[in-house]
Amino acid sequence: MSHAETKPRLPTLILGAIGVVFGDIGTSPLYALKETFAGAHHLDVSTGNILGVMSLMFWTIMLLISVKYVLIVMRADNRGEGGALALLALVGNLTKTRPKTRWFITSLGIIAAALFYGDSMITPAISVLSAVEGLEVIAPNLESLVIPTTLLVITVLFWVQKRGTNVVGMAFGPIMIVWFCCLAAFGLAAILENPAVLWALNPGYAYHFVTSTPAVAFLAMGGIVLAVTGGEALYADMGHFGRSPIRLGWFGFVMPALILNYFGQAALLMNDASAIESPFYLLAPTWALVPLVVLATAATVIASQAVISGAFTVAHQSIQMGMLPRMPIIQTSGSVRGQIYVPVTNWSLYIAVVYLVFTFQSSSNLAAAYGIAVTGTMAITTILIGYVMMLGWRWPWYKALPLIAVFLTVDLAYFAANAIKIMQGGWFPLGIAILSFTVLTTWRRGRELLIAQVKKLSIPIDVIIDGTITTPRVSGTAVFLVSEIEGAPSSLMHNLKHNQVLHERNILLTIIVEDKPYVTRDNRLLVKALGHGFYRVKLFYGFMQTPDIPLALELCGKDGLPFDMMSTSFFISRAMIVIGNKTGMARWRGKLFLALSKNAMNAADFFKIPANRVIEMGTRIEI
Repeated sequence: MSHAETKPRLPTLILGAIGVVFGDIGTSPLYALKETFAGAHHLDVSTGNILGVMSLMFWTIMLLISVKYVLIVMRADNRGEGGALALLALVGNLTKTRPKTRWFITSLGIIAAALFYGDSMITPAISVLSAVEGLEVIAPNLESLVIPTTLLVITVLFWVQKRGTNVVGMAFGPIMIVWFCCLAAFGLAAILENPAVLWALNPGYAYHFVTSTPAVAFLAMGGIVLAVTGGEALYADMGHFGRSPIRLGWFGFVMPALILNYFGQAALLMNDASAIESPFYLLAPTWALVPLVVLATAATVIASQAVISGAFTVAHQSIQMGMLPRMPIIQTSGSVRGQIYVPVTNWSLYIAVVYLVFTFQSSSNLAAAYGIAVTGTMAITTILIGYVMMLGWRWPWYKALPLIAVFLTVDLAYFAANAIKIMQGGWFPLGIAILSFTVLTTWRRGRELLIAQVKKLSIPIDVIIDGTITTPRVSGTAVFLVSEIEGAPSSLMHNLKHNQVLHERNILLTIIVEDKPYVTRDNRLLVKALGHGFYRVKLFYGFMQTPDIPLALELCGKDGLPFDMMSTSFFISRAMIVIGNKTGMARWRGKLFLALSKNAMNAADFFKIPANRVIEMGTRIEI
């Protein structure tokens, strides 16, 4: 089944995009402007500051979201897929002949994936907290219910992940349309009462704010950046909905609603500075507060869902690209590709989110932790897209470099503004990113050392074939899983050593994950006869796909190699890793790799091989 299968109509795709893609950036009005003025670094709620902040916020949204992500970055699709790892694979393909550049690019991609994990923990906590805090606006004595209610919502959210998001997802679009309509309506009403706020559309106010009070503007940028959190999701979710639906949804509906709401909040503050306590909720009429809190909670759950689903996708891609050990991946939809559930990732995120809610207690406190991961990822995306511009699109340097310089300057300025908040909570996403980066790189390096050692110890397959012409044969087929396409697998050697027989047919099976999201069924298989009953079979998958060996082997029939599962045995080598004195990485990393290996999912289960057809052979390997 190809990736270009029957696609829904454009209006359906736009509705889906509004419901999923824009959840994170669409809930930023709950806290972005408030934290800019009342956050860790207080800013006077004066007319000059309001106009300066709003001008800077508006043009930041225009530059980083509308121009950078929607118009430029989304052009860099990897066969329809987006996101940091898809972009990494795309750039990696363009730099195959440049080893040093490829190493640099790979490191950046891994850092981006690591930063995303930190972001995916903070987003549900700050989003749901900021929505539920509306209870305090309704009645101050409800403050004690904020934390319990937040934890209840978060617990239910993570608990339902195992059931999949297919049914719930059908309601996402209509809910978010109501949400954005409310944002636009409440914002427009406030603007009409004080239209002077529209002067902030003039970029001169942003320039004056930055140049006349650079220190104040720098501190304010730590809050302003909250208005663009979620921008990466527009690119990451491109594979689910396509470029056009996201662009149309952004320019035609979402962006106008967000701008109207931000300017509406600013107009409210120009009339009443005390409204900074909760400018979002105070923008609404009193009668609308209760339904608005319910709607905001629903919207933040949807925003959190999008981030959690993104974390599942990144985990899946990391496994396929050799950056994480095998772990259970459950397909939650039989008809919608990409809807998966990763239990380990789900409950790790849940524990971290609960910890954040208990530790920080409020969205204002959490805002200090938010931003570093987002701005770091944005800066990496700019660097990677620069390579795509130069090497992929063949843009002339005088066209590409100035654009990259502008984007990178803005990204790094916002990153620096958030870096000063490390002691107020920014340490958390950085800590998670460092931990994630360590795990990803350790597993990748450990696998490289392990494969190199296996290759070193292996015997050429031609020697084995020539030496076993007279070896007794038994009926049936033996499939030997081998990670390298050269040399005889250790499981074959052990079978010969202990059983001293071979099967009538012996298949050396290699699974290859390519630098593209999907490989079609027609390009899945490559069969090569080696002679004397030996065959080499390669199965090709994209990094968005999960291998299913029995299903794929059914395709061998067209190449004259039919399979009967009841007469087929699968031989798998289980490596018993020992860390030697002269390993290729630090000893503590070797121990971490060993621990990860012991907890990796069984290969037979991961590749969906029937348990009663599997024979495991242990091999002691020192790295």
